[in-house]
Amino acid sequence: MPHRIDRQGLQADLGLPWLIVVMAAVVLAAIVLVCQILGADLQQQPFPEATREWIRTVLYGIGIVAFPFTNLLRHVQLRLNQTMPIGNVAYGKVAKKRYLQTVVVSVSLIQSPGLYGLIMFLLGDPFNTLIIFTLMSALGLYLYRPKLDEYERLMVALANQDHE
Repeated sequence: MPHRIDRQGLQADLGLPWLIVVMAAVVLAAIVLVCQILGADLQQQPFPEATREWIRTVLYGIGIVAFPFTNLLRHVQLRLNQTMPIGNVAYGKVAKKRYLQTVVVSVSLIQSPGLYGLIMFLLGDPFNTLIIFTLMSALGLYLYRPKLDEYERLMVALANQDHE
């Protein structure tokens, strides 16, 4: 018989994962704000255009590949979270910890395009390159945000494992 979980309690458990996503978004906004205010001061000796173009192309490629890679890694983590043994620890604690780790890894990986934008801006690229990379990261934060359904599936799987 499948185990039922209280969804309201689960929503409260997602407070810390959501805080991590919000902080990542704040970091992205702060980068854009600082670059907007101190732009000319930060770009003292820009790299030659040809070098920046090559670096920008590589970073765009890495940023684009980060999306399916993060999705695959998140899928694998969620599946491992559901199937790894929990031992003698309460399944709720284990689920909360495992889901937090999954969110931290996803946010860390998807935050990288925003940092690429900062790097390119510091190397002399225009502000719009920073914005494009930042928007890529922001999209990733939205796509890989904490989701109640994922967390609920994890809790149910671990609860069922605990009762076997």
